[in-house]
Formats: sequence, structure tokens, C-alpha cells
Amino acid sequence: MSNLSQYQLQNLNESERSEILKFIESENAKSKVQMSIHNFTDLCFKKCNKNSSMNANLSNDDEQCLKNCVNRFLDLNIKIVQTLQQQ
Repeated sequence: MSNLSQYQLQNLNESERSEILKFIESENAKSKVQMSIHNFTDLCFKKCNKNSSMNANLSNDDEQCLKNCVNRFLDLNIKIVQTLQQQ
């Protein structure tokens, strides 16, 4: 990634500034999604992996718990987005 100097930033036209702002907003949104996925993955794993065994396979109960946890998380986020869109 190239670095823009202060002089170069000041000399951008309106279209270029708009494009850069859109790019930054897009990257921020991606970062928030990644952080959200990381948080719910961590939360669900801690909630469902009670046995703390570090083997490669999950028990059926742990697997079902993880599926339910992820589905509830997704349902909640969809509901939040729908509510925000209605405002």
C-alpha cells in the first residue's frame, strides 16, 4: 500500500476524496464484521465446549450447541438490521 503525503491528500479533487472515503467506510465495515464473527465464535466455543478436551472431534452435544448458538446469533443480527432499516 502506498503512502499519500499530506500535500497529495490536500490536492485530491472531490471525486477522489469521495472514492477514498467510500473505500475507508467499506474497510471499516469489513473490520466490524470480522470482529463480530470472532466475538461470537469465541462466545459460542466457550459456551459449548464444556469438556475442554482438545481433541480434533467435537461431541454431538457440543456440535449441536455450536450450531444453535451460531443460528441464534445470526437470527439476532438479522432482526437488528431489519429494525435499523425500518427507522
